[in-house]
Amino acid sequence: MTQFQLNGVPREIAADQQRSLLSVLRDDLLLSGCKYGCGEGECGACTVLIDGKAVRSCITPLAECAGKRITSVEGLSDGNKLHPVQQAFIDAGAMQCGYCTTGMIMSGVALLQQYPQPTREQVVEGMNGNICRCGTYPRIIAAMQKAGELAKRGA
Repeated sequence: MTQFQLNGVPREIAADQQRSLLSVLRDDLLLSGCKYGCGEGECGACTVLIDGKAVRSCITPLAECAGKRITSVEGLSDGNKLHPVQQAFIDAGAMQCGYCTTGMIMSGVALLQQYPQPTREQVVEGMNGNICRCGTYPRIIAAMQKAGELAKRGA
């Protein structure tokens, strides 16, 4: 049994400790926000926060999650109020096909924790490793800068 907190709720999972967190989230807990992209931790589509840090869930064994706080994209909103990064992605039209979006958002949340008002350079560096095959990078950068503004205003 592995115990952890998922989106603020205590969870206990009886699963093979070597299974990826991604497979547990999607297959056992039926959370489909995390996406399987490359399976090697290179594309960022599966990004979640573990104790506030952006982590690739496809290469994170369940065993490493014991006692940790895990946040998936499903845990970001507060009722009908979106997290500032989610709202900024919508406002900036920072998605096209949407496959990378949840991973981008999760990496963006971690980035804002480090840099509440990120510069363009900080966004580029902080989001490095999250791949958007549609090439919406300029809108992603704009969204992250807008997210900093929204967070500052408490929106």
